[in-house]
Amino acid sequence: MSERELNANSITITYLSKVTFASLNGADKDIDNINPIKKITLDDGKELPYISSQAIRRALRNSLIDAMGFDKSGVQQASADKGAPKTQMNPAKYIEDDLFGYMDASPGKDGGPGKSKIRTSPIRVESLVAISDYKGDLDYATNFMGNNGGANPNIFETEIHSGIYRGTILIELDRIGRGQGFDDKDIDNKRSKKRVLAFLDAFRNLWSSGRQTRFLADISPKFVTAAFMKVKNPIFLEALNVVDKGKVNITQLKTVTEDYKKFIKDHVFASQAAIFETDENVNSLDKGFSTIEGWIIDYYE
Repeated sequence: MSERELNANSITITYLSKVTFASLNGADKDIDNINPIKKITLDDGKELPYISSQAIRRALRNSLIDAMGFDKSGVQQASADKGAPKTQMNPAKYIEDDLFGYMDASPGKDGGPGKSKIRTSPIRVESLVAISDYKGDLDYATNFMGNNGGANPNIFETEIHSGIYRGTILIELDRIGRGQGFDDKDIDNKRSKKRVLAFLDAFRNLWSSGRQTRFLADISPKFVTAAFMKVKNPIFLEALNVVDKGKVNITQLKTVTEDYKKFIKDHVFASQAAIFETDENVNSLDKGFSTIEGWIIDYYE
């Protein structure tokens, strides 16, 4: 297939967030008085904290519904006994059904085969993983502010971490507002454009409500490398690295764009200068997101 026959159909964005003092995503308790954070273990034994993809998706849903005013797809009882609850499963009406998908399995009658109603999410999300390991830091606290009536304060510990986190999203532009759950008459490019632009705003202001009362943290993107792709491939997922404090390895990113130039319609590197160093190859964060908005408008018009 020649390059002229390939049309752009997706946007991939790999990004960096920076936190100084945070406990971003809780894990199961393994000791009664310690609240751990989620971590993955590397071959060398180092542990990298992370925010799960489920938590990222929930944060994006909440932003679209709570902050941007889109209608919520209310939860219904599952069709099958002991099945998972389902949304309204109406992607034409509800943005979260369109962007994040759904699944419901109905049992068959009289022992016959059942039916499934599925929409696979066109928003693909990778966990937000720290690029520096956990050092064993703990925050000490108590859930009782006094000693009235002879009660003893309950002292507990929470794992905390400081570092840079890396995540990736991929937006399947050709599946938003169409495909599973849609009829041909439901297709509306203006609605699709509005929804993807709203999603981009939600992503740009990414904020997770978990553990924010005592550990307020900003996990919104502070450096992004993005591409308007002719194939669905998160090409920057493993290639975005920080070589020195506050300095992104732009040379590595440029080799990625060169390796995949046949499949890239356009790309952009963008950074918030207050957090990460910039050079002539890197745009401001505002200009970077404006470029991505332009890709979305170009695709649907």
